[in-house]
Amino acid sequence: MKLGKLEDHDLVAQYRSGNEQAFEVLIRRHQKRIFLQIYSKVQDAEVADDLFQETFIKIIRSLRKSNYEEKGKFLPWAIRVANNTTLDHFRRESRKKEFRPSGEFTVFDTYGEVDQSYEQEVIEAQINEDLYKLIKFLPEDQRKVLELRIFCNYSFKEIAEETDVSINTALGRMRYAVSNMQKLMVKHNISLEF
Repeated sequence: MKLGKLEDHDLVAQYRSGNEQAFEVLIRRHQKRIFLQIYSKVQDAEVADDLFQETFIKIIRSLRKSNYEEKGKFLPWAIRVANNTTLDHFRRESRKKEFRPSGEFTVFDTYGEVDQSYEQEVIEAQINEDLYKLIKFLPEDQRKVLELRIFCNYSFKEIAEETDVSINTALGRMRYAVSNMQKLMVKHNISLEF
């Protein structure tokens, strides 16, 4: 069977067994989605490209160290790695501003800034982490729809294509998933408010 036809988890297994081409297929399959996720936060193509490269280095290290556990799809996990890498970038930039000896303005004061504050980024990362913990309790079909919608920013048309169901079915699963998530949030005392 051709590598391009394998599921993500099979490609991960192949890569862990020493097949470097399997990882190349994973990169090609998901690079656009992961890059856009990073770019949406930093709004700078060069910075996004650097963070994209850094993200894939972290993914490679995690796969080689067996730190990756198949808890769903590869892409939502990779998106979380990208989000954490982006958050680390904002932390580094924040430290650069804090520790400058002189108080003068430089071009680096605006480097990597986005509309969202650092505090909001941290809160959003924590919310995403809490969400992912709760999503594990959903039935597989609901979990898949929610992950694709929240972590990958898929449209319902894309979700329907990815999960091989109609748009109405995808919407229905999302409705049930949201309802079940609300119950889980009450049960586990989690709030998604900033």
